[in-house]
Order: sequence, then C-alpha cells, then structure tokens
Amino acid sequence: MGKLAETINAVEPIGEELYQTTQARLDHLTKPQGSLGRLEEFARRYVAITGRESPKIEKKTIYTFAADHGVAEEGVSAFPREVTAQMVYNFLQGGAGINVLARLVGAEVKVVDIGVDHDFQSREGLIIKKVAKGTKNMAKGPAMSREEAIRALETGIELVEEAAKQELDLLGTGDMGIANTTPSSAIAAVFTGEKVERVTGRGTGIDDETLKRKIEVITRALEVNQPDPQEPLDVLAKVGGLEIGGIAGLILGAAAKRIPVVVDGFISSAGALLAVRLQSRAKDYIFAAHCSVEVGHRAVLDGIGQRPMLDLDLRLGEGTGAALGMFLVEAGIRILGEMATFGEAGVSEAEE
Repeated sequence: MGKLAETINAVEPIGEELYQTTQARLDHLTKPQGSLGRLEEFARRYVAITGRESPKIEKKTIYTFAADHGVAEEGVSAFPREVTAQMVYNFLQGGAGINVLARLVGAEVKVVDIGVDHDFQSREGLIIKKVAKGTKNMAKGPAMSREEAIRALETGIELVEEAAKQELDLLGTGDMGIANTTPSSAIAAVFTGEKVERVTGRGTGIDDETLKRKIEVITRALEVNQPDPQEPLDVLAKVGGLEIGGIAGLILGAAAKRIPVVVDGFISSAGALLAVRLQSRAKDYIFAAHCSVEVGHRAVLDGIGQRPMLDLDLRLGEGTGAALGMFLVEAGIRILGEMATFGEAGVSEAEE
C-alpha cells in the first residue's frame, strides 16, 4: 500500500465526547451561554480534532504551494506566467501580503516549489519539492500524468509528516500560480455538478472578454479530458494543478495526524474538496477561513461541508485568509483556557 492510501485509511472519525465536555466548560465561563458564538465553535472543534483538552496554540505554519500551469498559454490570466516565480522571490523576501499577515498572527510561512517553471537555489523558507515544471495545457489534454498527481498529493502528506515531528499546533494552506483559478474552476465544476460559468470568476481581475475565453477554455478542457467525478485522482490529473494536489495532500496528512488545518480561498478550497472526495472524514479537520469573491467558492465550500469563518471580499490567495482564520481559532482557544468560570470568579450564574 502506498503513502497516499495509507494516509487516507489513517484518517479517523472525530468523537463527540470532547465536543460535549468542551462545550460544558464554555457554558460555565463568565458570560451568557453561547454569547461568544463561533469562537466557541472553533474552540470545541480544535479540542475534538487534537484530543487536547487544555490546548495552547504556539506553533503555526502556513504552507504556500507554488506551481505553474500550461493552460496559461490560453490567455486566461491578467498576468504573465513568469509572475509565479517572481512572487516566490517576493514571499522569500517577506514582502507579500501573506508575509505581512503571517507576521501579524505569529505564523511561519514556508513556500513550497511543487511545480514552478524556474530553477530556484536552496534558501531559507523555501522547500523545493518539484514534481514537474508546471502542468501541461489541460485544454489540449491531461494536465499531468496519474503518477504526477499521486506525487503531488504525497508531497503534501510528507510535509505534514515532517512538521508533526516539531509538535505543530495549527496548519494553514496557501497558493501561488498564475492561471490557477482555471483548474480550480474546472475541479469545482466536476465535483459540484455546476455549470462552468457558475463557478468561474475573474481571478486576477480579468476583463469581460478574457472571462468569456476562460469559460470556453475550461469547457473545452472538460470535453477533451472527460474527468470522472467518482475518481478524484482522475480529476486532479486531467484538469488539476500541482499546487492543488499538494494542498489536498497536506489536508489529508493533517487529518491523519489530528492537526487542524485552516484552508485559505478558492484554490486552497479546490484542494480541500479534492481531499474530502478522497476521504470524506477529512472535512472535520478543516477550518474554512473565508469565502472569497470568486463566484465558485461558495459551491466549493458547500461541497467541503464547512461554513466559512469570514467574508471579507478577499481574492488574493497566498494563504492570506488562512492567516486571519488562524487568529480566530487561537482566539477561541484563548477564551477556553484563560477566561474564568462563574465559580472561579465568584460570579452568580443565570437563574434557571
């Protein structure tokens, strides 16, 4: 049995008992019951996922997966392909949006070259795990081979296995790849059954003419490749992206290790949907950071089975939304661990 199959089989259901005991603690804190809303939800979910009844979140890491896409040659993005590599350098220099927000919440950013069409030199903060120098043009045939798809997934799994040795408390996902909303929309269309135009948005801010072309390209890719929605690996190989596969693998690996993972926007959510199709129990280990302005994101979140934490009209990717989501998870944990109970504070509880 390969690493992917072993990981899928290792994902266990989350028990209900810890949900209940954590909620009982929350109900006795010095506040009206339920008055901290979803922060209470985040706390009890974190405890149930990790099995740690008195947790502290100290080590947080966001993995930003970077890859290029052959479909970029169809003119579906407002930016040229070389921007993928240029932005990786920006991440490594600490000048991107993800760097700013990660610093704010105390998270480390690790950039993963899983498929950039550029040869990077080894440097701090960069993990070189190149499966290929980008995908092929999915409008003309499969984006990658089945073997490459498996390798992308297993790369994400391996990163979690390594991170777990460092007692990581919270994971986040991010992405970088010019044209990667195109395979994400294709994946969304296949798995949700929605029409292509209902799950295809403007990505980097394309105009009406380019959006029309993007929809036509995705429609052609689905006709050419005929991905099978019952076979997630087939979908990834035919119309996916290497970074999307890496994100899906990271989520599966995190679920197998009982590490909560905060999933960023549309591209990360396409990876999460792929992970959930490979192992339905993985959805319980996911915190969906936000709902972006990409038109297909809501349908993808519904497919994952998670309600977004935020709705801020974000559409950058990189892991920016995940950083904000990490803050909210930690806020819930701080409430659980630091807020006094009625008994501890000598405050009378509500009358029944």
